[in-house]
Amino acid sequence: MTTRAPTKQPAFYWFFPAASLLAALLVPLSVWSGGSGSGWPPGLLGAGHGHELIFGFALALVAGYTLGPQPRRILLPLFGLWLLARMSWLVLPGSTAAGILSPAFALTLAWLVVPRFNAAKKWRNKLTGPLILLICLLAAGYWLIGLVDWRPGGLLPDQRQLMQGTVLGLLLLMTFMGGRIIAPAVAGTLEKKGIALEARVQPRLEGALLVLLSGALALTLISPGRPLAGALLVAAAALIVARTLRWQLWRCPERPDLLVFGIGYLWLAAGSLLTGIALLTAAPLAPALHLITVAALGTLSTSVMLRLAWQRSQRCFPPASRVLPLAAALSGAGITRYLAGATPFAEPALLWLSAGLWSVAYLAVTFDLINLIRRA
Repeated sequence: MTTRAPTKQPAFYWFFPAASLLAALLVPLSVWSGGSGSGWPPGLLGAGHGHELIFGFALALVAGYTLGPQPRRILLPLFGLWLLARMSWLVLPGSTAAGILSPAFALTLAWLVVPRFNAAKKWRNKLTGPLILLICLLAAGYWLIGLVDWRPGGLLPDQRQLMQGTVLGLLLLMTFMGGRIIAPAVAGTLEKKGIALEARVQPRLEGALLVLLSGALALTLISPGRPLAGALLVAAAALIVARTLRWQLWRCPERPDLLVFGIGYLWLAAGSLLTGIALLTAAPLAPALHLITVAALGTLSTSVMLRLAWQRSQRCFPPASRVLPLAAALSGAGITRYLAGATPFAEPALLWLSAGLWSVAYLAVTFDLINLIRRA
């Protein structure tokens, strides 16, 4: 008598639609929470929406993309933990449950995902696991720093600085993983047309970007190091643009999904450049950081989710009618949020326009994902 192996399902079946729906709801609710005077939901006031965007939405994307097929005995508890963490943070952000559940999900995800990347031999190829681990540990660090006020000499970051550093960690992760997605896809597309692409992964540029962005992240957490972090980010922006141009994406007009990936990658450069300038000039960081978390993360995350779902369900890449409107909406959301400035509630029209564009884009992605997964 043989024992049947447990049935496995792709993790993105669970996490992508939930993450997309969370994103669609988070931003307009955060604008309502801060602008209406109601203070509801309390978990989205102040930096709360940033917490949920990174440790809720972005980590759900990481789970869906990196876990691969898993048995339900793993997926159900992990998804339930993520859901409980989101609900507790939104309603009772200062509670013990909210403080524990969000880091618990992040650390459990790291425990499941990071060992999957240990087989690589080259140091650059080994970095996916540590980069994911870093974001997960920052979730725990955010909670721990909120428990203590003792910061000798101001060297330890407060929660605001840690959140800013986490956004740069997300920039680092997207720069690395985005390059690993774009490079082989462009090379394969051009090879079918008889064009050899010499600049694929571009290991020297990739290595330089990893060093620059890692240094910027570390220095951002230390107040005296922030100007130097700004200089590193400006240099990283130039390298991101150079790397994107060397991929020759304009030669792939038949692959609109790749063109949109390129747009998202260039938004990483814009966010890095303007964040670096803000650090160098001691200007508020929030507008520039939103180019990373709205324009870049929005464009790249929707591209990744739709690409995986379309390939699984339809055995093809998402068409132009799906990806181009999303790229336009999310780029518009990033630009209008940047123009709203460091005091966005003083510009309610721009703020609501940004939230509306973001929300409509992610609602469209949510419905598309649900339909595609049902067909698959």
